[in-house]
Amino acid sequence: MLIKRTSMLTGIVREREIGVDPDIYNQWLAGEGGLIQNVFSSISNSDREFILTGTTDEEWEGAFGFEIND
Repeated sequence: MLIKRTSMLTGIVREREIGVDPDIYNQWLAGEGGLIQNVFSSISNSDREFILTGTTDEEWEGAFGFEIND
């Protein structure tokens, strides 16, 4: 699924292909289903962070000085 998000760190809008079911994604966006790590346990931490904040690995490392652990 192609997901479009705006980075909370830079305001840059990006799109990323992430292997999630669109119906489950839309339910999660609506507040159904629970915590992202439980709903999307099969995707990487980087992809979950992108869904939550729109932040890329490079932005994260530049801002906080360490990588997102996968």
